[in-house]
Amino acid sequence: MTDNTPLQPYLLIAYYEWMIDNDWTPQILVDASHPQVDIPQQFANDGKIVLNIAPSAVGDFHIGHEAISFKARFSGSSLNIFVPMNSIMAIYTRENDKGIMFSPDMYEGEAPKDPDDEPPKPPKGKPSLRVVK
Repeated sequence: MTDNTPLQPYLLIAYYEWMIDNDWTPQILVDASHPQVDIPQQFANDGKIVLNIAPSAVGDFHIGHEAISFKARFSGSSLNIFVPMNSIMAIYTRENDKGIMFSPDMYEGEAPKDPDDEPPKPPKGKPSLRVVK
C-alpha cells in the first residue's frame, strides 16, 4: 500500500480560506522548537508562538503543502518567516477561536499502525484438514 498525501496541508489551506472569506483573522500556533522553523525565537513562549497570517499583517505570503512563508514585522523590523507544515499545531481565528488543532499523524500521510490491529499470522507447517461430524 502506498502512503497517502498528508491531510494537514489540505485542512489548513481550507480553514485559512474559510477564515479569510469570513473576514476573520487567521492565526497559527507553531512549535517554535521545530528545527526548520525560522521565526524570531525571542517572541516564542514555552516553545510555541502564535503568528497572525492575515493578508493585512504579512507580505509575500505563500502557503503550500510543505510550508508557509511570509514577511512580517516584529518590533518594527521586517523579518522573513518560514514555518514547515509539520510544525503547525493549530489554525484558529482571533475573533472567535474557531479553527482546528492538528495531531502529529495528520502530516505523516497515514496514521501509524497499531501492532494489535494486524491480522494473525497463519501457522507454519503443512496444512491439515479433518472431517468434523
